[in-house]
Amino acid sequence: MRALLVVNPQATATTAAGRDVLAHALASDVKLDIVETTYRGHAADAAAQAVLDAYDLVVAHGGDGTVNEVVNGVLRDGVRPGAPMLGVVPGGSANVFAGALGLPRDPVEATYRLLQAIEHGTSRKVGLGRVSSAGAGGSHDRWFTFNAGVGWDADVVAGVEAQRAKGREASPSLYVRTAFASYVGQRRHPAKLTVRIPDEEPFEDVRLAFVSNTDPWTYLKDKAIRLNPSTSFDGDLGLFALRAMGLPTITRYVAHLLATDGNPKGGNLLRRDDVGFVRVTSPEPVNLQVDGDLIGSCTEVEFTSVRQALTVAV
Repeated sequence: MRALLVVNPQATATTAAGRDVLAHALASDVKLDIVETTYRGHAADAAAQAVLDAYDLVVAHGGDGTVNEVVNGVLRDGVRPGAPMLGVVPGGSANVFAGALGLPRDPVEATYRLLQAIEHGTSRKVGLGRVSSAGAGGSHDRWFTFNAGVGWDADVVAGVEAQRAKGREASPSLYVRTAFASYVGQRRHPAKLTVRIPDEEPFEDVRLAFVSNTDPWTYLKDKAIRLNPSTSFDGDLGLFALRAMGLPTITRYVAHLLATDGNPKGGNLLRRDDVGFVRVTSPEPVNLQVDGDLIGSCTEVEFTSVRQALTVAV
């Protein structure tokens, strides 16, 4: 088996020593090549080249952003037979994709699990989400593995990225502070989204829209945040959208999500757990995030479910 190990040395929990242990372990079972990323998009370029070079396996070692890039590289020309299998060894702070797959979020344990999968030939097919957006900032097409969204969550991602550019660590406390600041901004200048899903009338004056490809939506340290608990890699997409952003509404939903295992309900909530297509439009540009990475601003975006898009070593 030919394998490519794609390492993001800047990921939160990635170390040179850990990378060397991982590489040594993999090299005992496969013919291994290694790429360390040096620019945004490098992981995607390396994975796309691996497809052309007929590699059997591409292993992403980094955070969810690295996994997303590798997936987008492997599927750059669409879903087709013979694409390399994906392996994941978490090295970030959240590692949502690995957690949703039931893989260990600890890099050492995940390495052992990957070696077992290679030895025994165990894998599974997973569905993915596809984002197509347009707006003043241009058009974007991107795969996502666990979630995407427009509005508040994308504003938080934008704010955290701005803080990280200043040298701040992407800690849970930074996300909480940024979320509060973004909420204040939303209250002053609320989004006015229109959400369309198949066979239903449009939903207007929506304030935020989160789309899930699996459960959980994300993690807050070890706490799983579950917006659409019935959504999985075997089905279609989950939609969580709010028509109101008042403090009582937000407080109630946040408290519910933090204190329980999900299944939120309410009059201001538009929620669907298994839809194949979601379209969101806005009269003004709104931020769009995909798997925790800011894509840019858009005025219209389509989220599409693609079942059994990728094979993952488990």
